[in-house]
Amino acid sequence: MQNGMHTDRERCVRAVQSKDARFDGWFFTAVLTTRIYCRPSCPVVPPRPENMTFYPSAAACQQAGFRACKRCRPDTSPGSPEWNQRADLVARAMRLIADGVVDREGVPGLATRLGYSARQVERQLLAELGAGPLALARAQRAQTARLLIETTPLPMAEIAFAAGFSSIRTFNDTVREVFALTPSELRARLPKTKALSTAGTPGTLTLRLPFRSPLNPDNLFGHLAATAVPGVEEWLDGAYRRTLRLPYGHGIATLTPRSDHIACRLTLSDLRDLPVAISRCRRMLDLDADPVAIDDQLRTDPLLAPLVDKAPGRRVPRTVDEAEFAVRAVLGQQVSTAAARTHAARLVLTHGDPVDDPEGGLTHLFPTPEALASLDPESLAMPRTRRTTFTTLVRQLADGTVNLGVESDWSETRARLLALPGFGPWTVDVIAMRALGDPDAFLPTDLGIRRAAQELGLPSTPAALTARASAWRPWRAYAVQYLWATDSHPINFLPV
Repeated sequence: MQNGMHTDRERCVRAVQSKDARFDGWFFTAVLTTRIYCRPSCPVVPPRPENMTFYPSAAACQQAGFRACKRCRPDTSPGSPEWNQRADLVARAMRLIADGVVDREGVPGLATRLGYSARQVERQLLAELGAGPLALARAQRAQTARLLIETTPLPMAEIAFAAGFSSIRTFNDTVREVFALTPSELRARLPKTKALSTAGTPGTLTLRLPFRSPLNPDNLFGHLAATAVPGVEEWLDGAYRRTLRLPYGHGIATLTPRSDHIACRLTLSDLRDLPVAISRCRRMLDLDADPVAIDDQLRTDPLLAPLVDKAPGRRVPRTVDEAEFAVRAVLGQQVSTAAARTHAARLVLTHGDPVDDPEGGLTHLFPTPEALASLDPESLAMPRTRRTTFTTLVRQLADGTVNLGVESDWSETRARLLALPGFGPWTVDVIAMRALGDPDAFLPTDLGIRRAAQELGLPSTPAALTARASAWRPWRAYAVQYLWATDSHPINFLPV
């Protein structure tokens, strides 16, 4: 699948007629006769092809005057895989919009972060998505509003504020326009069996995170659980739990793998952080990936194909906090997983912000680069050279010299990281893969990768393996997951 799929009319019609869920989020079908827009897998009888028109985003459908279908709820589709696999201006803008930047800083703030003028950003988004940044942010607000209306007993005025609307009137108008129902009517349509719980922790919401099938949870949750930093992360009762540092406050996410979705429970100190918390959880679990396209590409290598066939749908375990991951990558250089966790736990206890967790054992937020930049290097129980690596990294993260945010330019960031003392290709690539989200990051010098390559009969020297891996592009980060999974390390298994 490729960029601009909505322009391939014949292919879109085929996807709609076969109700193919793999295309949900890639494009949206607007029906000219009913003025309703749907996801490709909508369960209703498909309209006649001449009555269909296709758009690249829900926001573009809304701008053209179409309302969201009440059956298939197109606003809850998985996100387009495009924004995670590309590093250009539009992809970086979409990642920032999902992270709530337009709501917090406006279009000028979005443009500043991207290093372009507001007009250039607007023009590029319009050309590719049929909607500008304000319309895209508005579509996201509408989706957040619906989620809060349907899953919480909150009064509508509180929902309007939490979803990012500037007034109750705008909230009412937007919900009515997008869903063809008032907020009260949306809530009234809920089945009587789905009564909204008023009990439990205030600021706690339960929701489903959709994904494209297949999804193999073993290495995804196994990796997060095996490397969990005590106090910040834990595996409890079949769920991965962690604390979140968010723009308006903090939160705790509880994520449980299910067969057709990820069950997500969020406890937030400020409900305005809801869309950002969802976006970061989705990103950490790589839920917007297109596993069919990725696995098909990797299967073209006869030595990788059996690994893919045995357990398809592996995702890349990512992070909710890029700076945190970079710090942890340095703490993990040349030491065991257990030693890296111990180092990190010490920093968390001394420099992290404490949080309450009545439902489990989480105690702190991971420390900010600013907090770590002020620590005494002599207090770090590590060799002097690694101490220098650590202090240089946190200082440059704190002053903005190194930017790992969702808007960062991957190649520029790699170059800056490589220039840091103690940063070799392995550290840079593991940060590119898990923090920046580069789907093509590759680790040819990694011991586990070299061992797996040798066992499979692939070339095991870094240069020869890199040459062989060119056929796996642009999905080499996923090949890394399949190669790692040949080992019996705990990162490859769901904890019991």
